[in-house]
This record gives sequence, structure tokens and C-alpha cells, in this order.
Amino acid sequence: MLKKIALAALIGAALISAAGCGSSDKKADGAASGSKKVTIGFSVSTQNNPFFVTMANSVKAAADKAGVNVKIVDAQNDPAKQSNDIADLLQGNISVLIVNPVDSAAVSNSVLAANKAKIPVITIDRSADKGEVAAHIASNNVKGGEMAAEYIISKLGEGTPVAELEGIPGASATRERGQGFHNIADNKLKVLAKQSADFDRSKGLTVAENILQANPDVKAIFAQNDEMALGAASAAKAANKQIFIIGFDGTDDGIKAVNDGSMAATIAQQPDKMGEIGVETALKLAKGENVDKNIAVDLKLVEKK
Repeated sequence: MLKKIALAALIGAALISAAGCGSSDKKADGAASGSKKVTIGFSVSTQNNPFFVTMANSVKAAADKAGVNVKIVDAQNDPAKQSNDIADLLQGNISVLIVNPVDSAAVSNSVLAANKAKIPVITIDRSADKGEVAAHIASNNVKGGEMAAEYIISKLGEGTPVAELEGIPGASATRERGQGFHNIADNKLKVLAKQSADFDRSKGLTVAENILQANPDVKAIFAQNDEMALGAASAAKAANKQIFIIGFDGTDDGIKAVNDGSMAATIAQQPDKMGEIGVETALKLAKGENVDKNIAVDLKLVEKK
């Protein structure tokens, strides 16, 4: 089956390339003769997180605007489901695969399968550990982690006792945001605890409750996404503690919590921009054009207005 897909992909690429070399009349003739329409496959890690809902909606809107097909599948934060979803997409005659990995290591086999099928791969927000990826679209997560630590220092001073809520183990965003935070925090802050809460709000609540109970001196929490930060804010409120909480993503709920004082700040990404750039990059790849290997999307610190 993969050989058939590879052959179909090669034929499709040849047709697109031939059309791209001709005049506008020849392009019209190619369309009239029934040349294959571009279909983008997008595997998103979860739709139970506002950040990725925005990203998926942006992919759909950009594809609709460009007049191309898009198939979006939700992995529900399950690496095994993501693997099965991508296998289905690869058998569904897609032109390009965009994937937002649940787990950067686990998704590698899916990327390798796409490579074998000659289907270009784009990773978005989180990278893949193995396989050939044509383009990776993401914020500078290491820099974002550093921004969070530097903000705590600027407001509370060096030596402040802090805790960290980590994302899904194995996700590149977890590694990179943690790396950036500890680049600064290990030297200038006092890190009392760190624990995974899987980028989930309810888990963020439970983990933060446990951390605050075991470490009453904690004055600040860096959560690697806004969902966990919101959980931590609820835990702090229940414990009647004033905790300086910084999230990551800049979701609507996160920014609202910053403005009402529940969170101190969030390191804002642009998931809508990531989705748009993902589709733009996919269309270039479908036409056989060269694209940048790494495409950075700007971050910004959002404080209370």
C-alpha cells in the first residue's frame, strides 16, 4: 500500500511541477483535465486545550481560504491514537502531513512512514525526534522558559523559592521550556519542586496542591502552559496563598486570569499564526518549492493591563 502511495505522491508532485512551469493558460488546462487537488492532513495532539483548538481552527480557515482540502484528526493526547490517525491519513492520499506531536519520540515512526511514502512532513509547536521533517514551525520554547525565570527575578528577586509544573514527558515543548527555565532558575532562583501535570488543568490543580502542601515556602510557580497555570491558580486560592504564577501560551483564559490577578503573567504564543504558516508552508511543499527548515513564531510576555 505504501508503495502505491509513494507512486501516487510522485505522480502528483510531477503534475504540480509541470503545471508550475507553464503559462497561466496551461495551468487552467491542467485544472480542467482533472489534476489532483491538494489535500493537507493535520494530526493535532488534543482538542481538549484551547491553544490547540485555536491552532486547528486556523489550519481549517487557512485551507478553506486557499481552496484546498484538509483532514484534521484529534489524537486526544494519546501517542498510540496519533500513530493510528497518521497511518489513516497516509493511506488517504494526502499531499502533505502537518503534525503536532503528543510525544516527540513516539511520533518518529509516523514521520518515517511518511518519508517512505514520499509525503512531506511539517511539525508544529513540538518537534519529532527522528525522521525527515521539511519544516518545523514553533516558538522559541527555550527563550520562553528563560523569559519566565527572568520575570520572576525582576519582580521577586534572586533566591526566590519556586516550583515548576512540567508538561507531557517526552514532548519537545516540555524539554525546551524546562531547559530555558532552568538555564536561569538553577543559578538565580531556589527551585524547591518540579513535577509533570501533562499540560492539563485538573492535573495542574492536583499537582500544585501537593507541591504547596509539601513546600509551604514556595512563592512562585512556573507552569509550562496556561492550562496548568490555571489549575495552580485554583490551588493557590484554595490554600489561601498569594502565589506568583506564570503560564505559557497566552490563551484567552490565561490572559483573562492575568488581567484579573489570578496569574502574574503568561508567555504568549500565536497558535493562530502557527496554523496559518503551517498551511502556507504545506502549499509550497505541494508545489515542490523550497521552504525554511525552522520557522520561528514570536513570543511576548503578557502582564496585567
